[in-house]
Amino acid sequence: MSILIDQTKRVLVQGITGREGIARTQLMVGYGTHVVAGVTPGKGGQAVEGIPVFDTVEEAWEQAGPIDISVLFIPAPLVRSAALEAIDAGVKLLVIVPDRVPIYDVLVIAKRAKETGARFVGPNTLGVLSPDKAVLGMIGGRAASARSWFFPGPVGISSRSGGITSSMAYYLAQEGIGATTLVHVGGDAVVGLPHPEVVKLFEHDPETKAVVMFGEIGTSQEEMVADLIEEGAFTKPLVAYIGGKAAKSGTRFSHAGAIVEGGRGTYEGKVERLREVGATVVEQFMDLPAATKEVLARIGA
Repeated sequence: MSILIDQTKRVLVQGITGREGIARTQLMVGYGTHVVAGVTPGKGGQAVEGIPVFDTVEEAWEQAGPIDISVLFIPAPLVRSAALEAIDAGVKLLVIVPDRVPIYDVLVIAKRAKETGARFVGPNTLGVLSPDKAVLGMIGGRAASARSWFFPGPVGISSRSGGITSSMAYYLAQEGIGATTLVHVGGDAVVGLPHPEVVKLFEHDPETKAVVMFGEIGTSQEEMVADLIEEGAFTKPLVAYIGGKAAKSGTRFSHAGAIVEGGRGTYEGKVERLREVGATVVEQFMDLPAATKEVLARIGA
């Protein structure tokens, strides 16, 4: 199995006729994602990679059939209206790729999603990939590289960094460790599916035997994962690396969601809390494959 995405999910691309929309649609279609429609207001009647383009999400739903997921390649100021349009049309999962989406807009999207039972990944995300099944967004860059870098296996991957999402899966693969799903939760301070929500999804995926997590300073995502372990809500082995060890309070590390202020979200606090509940936390990023291999051997996976 996998979480969030597989080859059966019917996918819409909002902003499909833009430069990024075209390039990433090529990736998704080439990898096997079931993209059924695209939306760009005013461009209805065109086609991208043989995929019909419509003016609205409602029109796409009516003419192309029900849609499970929408991937948004929309300029940040327009993300709120596009996301709400998709949610109101009945789409239950959104992948919001753009960065610099105003926090207030994200909160509005989150409120509407909660009211309708929808979910979203991002903003500021490279997306989601399940090896040999489907990809949402831009992980892997091109279909050929995504196929060569990643393969199926027992490890779920959750990361707050886009590049490191791919890197973790790549280096694990070099050690013979495949993945169920790669999730870049997004680099902003407020995201739709942060680490705790992703690991809960992995908890209920029978093929995921362990989870590898890249965390960072800032926010309380990693501490909340530790809380889940302590409560027994997440029971699978967790291997983690926390970035930003050398960052001082008030310093932004990598992106908007990784900043320590007022003593909250510190490197030391995250590492201590995760170790306290039994997670394996490595000191060096390149120690992740060996640590993961040891954990999998211990549980016989």
